[in-house]
Amino acid sequence: MKKLIPILLLAFSPASYADITQKFTTSAQITVDMPYSVTNKLGTTYSISGNNITPSVTSGGSTTAGQIGGLNLSSLTDGVPALIQTDKSVTTSGSAFSLTEAVNIGDSTPSAITPSSGIAALPHLGGQTTIGSGGTLGSGAMTSLSSGVHTCSGAFGSGSSCVGSTTVTITID
Repeated sequence: MKKLIPILLLAFSPASYADITQKFTTSAQITVDMPYSVTNKLGTTYSISGNNITPSVTSGGSTTAGQIGGLNLSSLTDGVPALIQTDKSVTTSGSAFSLTEAVNIGDSTPSAITPSSGIAALPHLGGQTTIGSGGTLGSGAMTSLSSGVHTCSGAFGSGSSCVGSTTVTITID
């Protein structure tokens, strides 16, 4: 009888139930870069420096000593500020002096840019301009099978890519 106890325990053990979920996620993608363009507008700058120089500004018939000119931001023409002239005179006559004055006139605000053939026609600006011609697919192709196997084949052109992936998730509750 003692030999039958293990068999009886197995026969009357509770049943075990489990939910098994299997999930396949497949992704296939061919990408061809778009053409693009980036341009930077050059700003207007003004600087002055020197030794033994007395600056002044004349505005509206009145002269103010000890002032320097510069950029008049309240007077813009196509985005470019007007200049305020700096009058200069040597402070001590007969003595050495130095003067450096620099002006860079920036780009005016361009008119609206109209795209053509996929790339916008850009105005010529003084800042850096970068143009990307975009990609070409070439003879590239992708095959995706129901088994989750992806194959990229052919000659993909510049600026193009092929990515295929399959993820299998198994969940046991």
